Amino acid sequence: MGIPEDIARLEIDLRELIIKYEQYFFGIEKREPLRLLDTVERAVRRYQNVSIPNTSQRFKYESLVSTLSVHKQKWTRTNRLIEEGKFQRDRFRMSLHQKASPKEQAAVPSQPTHDPHLETVYQQYIDARRACNLPVENVTREKVAEAIKRQKPALMEKYRCKDVDFVVVIEGGKPSLKARPKNS
Repeated sequence: MGIPEDIARLEIDLRELIIKYEQYFFGIEKREPLRLLDTVERAVRRYQNVSIPNTSQRFKYESLVSTLSVHKQKWTRTNRLIEEGKFQRDRFRMSLHQKASPKEQAAVPSQPTHDPHLETVYQQYIDARRACNLPVENVTREKVAEAIKRQKPALMEKYRCKDVDFVVVIEGGKPSLKARPKNS
């Protein structure tokens, strides 16, 4: 195979590796994807000391290498937190599900929401899903409002702030809502 095919394969394998690690951290996969990590690292090392003459291919390769580096740091940190018993993602989600009652969830869709910030967040979320080539038919304002309403009290308590703003970010090819504490 040539350099373009190897870089394309590296990109596919890296994307799959990121997904496998997310599944591992969520508990879907029982074992850490070490074989796939080894495969990706070998592909990276293959062109480490090779001069890639095509600028776009060199840029693509270097961006994939840096993406792998960033994710490896994140995975190492998360594994360390799991080993120390301080991994928060599952605990936080569990507490959100325990606090939400069925009556609260049923009440949200019937209420019309005209919050301008919510409208902005909703539009940004829809635009981000379209940019990631994800379906937008099943995403409604009510669902976004429900997610924000469900998360807001727990986040305000966690960050000890008066209010929380939500912004849309794209991580791992998927858009998500991120909270930003506001004290004023």
